[in-house]
Amino acid sequence: MRLSPHPPVKSVVQRNWNESSCRYGLLFLLIMRSSLPVVFLCLTSGFLASSFKLMSDQWSKLILTHHWPETFCIKEQCSTDLNYWTLHGLWPNKGAMCNSSWHFNASQIQDLMPEMEKYWPDLLSKGPTISTAFWKHEWVKHGTCAASLEALDSEHKYFSKALELYQKLDLNGTLRKANIIPRKTNYTLEQIEGAIINHYAVRPKIQCIQEQGEEAQILGQIEICFNREFQLMNCENNEYDNWYILNDVLPSDLYTSGYHVCDQSSPVFYPPLQSKK
Repeated sequence: MRLSPHPPVKSVVQRNWNESSCRYGLLFLLIMRSSLPVVFLCLTSGFLASSFKLMSDQWSKLILTHHWPETFCIKEQCSTDLNYWTLHGLWPNKGAMCNSSWHFNASQIQDLMPEMEKYWPDLLSKGPTISTAFWKHEWVKHGTCAASLEALDSEHKYFSKALELYQKLDLNGTLRKANIIPRKTNYTLEQIEGAIINHYAVRPKIQCIQEQGEEAQILGQIEICFNREFQLMNCENNEYDNWYILNDVLPSDLYTSGYHVCDQSSPVFYPPLQSKK
């Protein structure tokens, strides 16, 4: 049975209330000869609401984001025993939190959970069902926007497609085959980027973190992009593209704060797994 998106009841009610309020406010203030501020506010709110809806409906790119657990734990002072690239998310390049009434329901992806726990874990959490809160965040923030595409219009479709693309790409195997492996000596960014371009024939977006006092930047995230037909395409490679502004720099998003597009002129450290005492 195909699960269809919930109707955006909240947004419809809010839009209707806003339109009615603006109409009556304009009428009243026209009579009172002080209409200009309300005219401006009503027009502005209508423009912003329309612009947000347009952007969420018209995303053109999906970004499959991998992160390296050891770098994440250097950044967040945690520990990990994972020595493979894990999923961070599958993100449309436009829109965020597109349907607040469409809540996450873990029971709809019960059959996917063993695979998700392995390849899409919450690196900060421990214990049973460790990643549910993380997956909820990814669904509410990104999945509800991706769901404007029929192939992604349910929780199960969204998460299963992300896993499918992750397995199909096999970034871990691709880097190993090019002899790009975690080590104590540095790489150039060109070496890492070149290995990915040679294999997939598209340009990735590679992000690093910078530890204070260290010359080398630390390899943190690798993003590989797809169009709406799930065909590979080039990623943008600057800090300020639409996706970065709308989807990746929220102060409350611990997972994405601190990453930046790697500097071509600086060495890149691909950290090996630290031995646990």
